[in-house]
Amino acid sequence: MASSTVEPKLEKKEEVEAEVEENPTGDDEDTGAPVAPIVKLQEVSVSTGEENEHVLLDLKSKLYRFDKEGSQWKERGVGTVKLLKHKETGKVRLVMRQSKTLKICANHLVLPTMSIQEHAGNEKSCVWHAADFADGELKDETFCIRFTSVENCKAFKEKVEEIAESQQTKSGESEEAGAAATELIEKLSVESKDKNDKPEDKEAPAATEEKEDKKEENADEKN
Repeated sequence: MASSTVEPKLEKKEEVEAEVEENPTGDDEDTGAPVAPIVKLQEVSVSTGEENEHVLLDLKSKLYRFDKEGSQWKERGVGTVKLLKHKETGKVRLVMRQSKTLKICANHLVLPTMSIQEHAGNEKSCVWHAADFADGELKDETFCIRFTSVENCKAFKEKVEEIAESQQTKSGESEEAGAAATELIEKLSVESKDKNDKPEDKEAPAATEEKEDKKEENADEKN
């Protein structure tokens, strides 16, 4: 009984060894025949929302958000931070995505009121406040970003400050232009009102008498 149970196992082992010798790599035999894919996938164009924007700055970094409830910094992700300028409006926004998932970590405009400072005790980090839209709704957030070098941190800080200053200049120019336009509209409105209030000119007495004489002559001719 023992010999009958062992013999099949030996035969199976010999068969396996023979197969390994014939195909040591374990790869399927390539017949050279074309193999059609089971499912055909169509190319899909993916829109990032950055097509109409020009990249002003692009740096690798790590972003943190200050948690007010826990009174501590929490990591938002590691990726690339960009400063993007819209080709038509000229507005600049800060956008950061995670490197692997491309999930948005930060997304807000660089406004004239934005103030950025170096993080105390770390020359590679910056801190700022912003009304962020990364989570689909506006939230007042405090961010801290850390770069791989001091040079990148300075370049980021200087660029943000430059943009904020330029946005403030444009805002001041638009306010001046708006004030001038308002003043011009008010002036035109006053002039138009003066014209409407001006009394109509009355006919001269001589002209009125001539018209009455002509009416009487026409009446005599008819009679």
